[in-house]
Amino acid sequence: MSQPNWEEAIRPLAEPLSRPIRLAALISGGGTTVVNLHDLIVAGELDAELVNVIASRPDCAGIDRMRSREVPVEVIRRKGFESTADFSEATFEAIDRAEADLVLLAGFLAFIEIPERYAYRVLNIHPSLIPAFCGKGYHGEHVHRAAIERGVKVSGCTVHFADNEYDHGPIILQRTVPVLPQDTADSLAARVFAAECEAYPEAVRLFASGRLEIAGNRVRVRPV
Repeated sequence: MSQPNWEEAIRPLAEPLSRPIRLAALISGGGTTVVNLHDLIVAGELDAELVNVIASRPDCAGIDRMRSREVPVEVIRRKGFESTADFSEATFEAIDRAEADLVLLAGFLAFIEIPERYAYRVLNIHPSLIPAFCGKGYHGEHVHRAAIERGVKVSGCTVHFADNEYDHGPIILQRTVPVLPQDTADSLAARVFAAECEAYPEAVRLFASGRLEIAGNRVRVRPV
């Protein structure tokens, strides 16, 4: 499988869309991020269509949540494949069939290899201010507990283009939240998730508007 040249300069990354952007989302758990996106779509606040949600495990709570909203869901079990390459190929073939414009990692815990044809078309949201508290093993409450134990005064979330390293690709936007003296991992997680609910749809809007430009590892937003 050929690998994308992540340092290649591309300006702009995509042309503006004159129709709702077609989204595929990848989940491994409760799917709350995708629920938020779907609610915004239904409310008319996000001009998008969820064309496929792919779960890496059959016991994801997000599967029932999506099906109850009549969103197409497909289970592609990571344990059903011997290699990351085979799992990745099957996943992106399903995304191809759905004809998605953009892929969203939404609490997706399985490592995946992004093929050349999807370079700069896969987003991830991480519950910290990258490069703090990120990389392999940093997910969910592990991130928030580490932030509290380190004593940081602010945390937040980061939306970035995913590449073939954990939490590594070019950053699109970040949102900050305070870390309070009385915070637990749960209370900080709730505050960060509220920021995520604003940041992820905003990144989708920027992509769909054709306003994102990239040079090296820097993403710039072209003014309206």
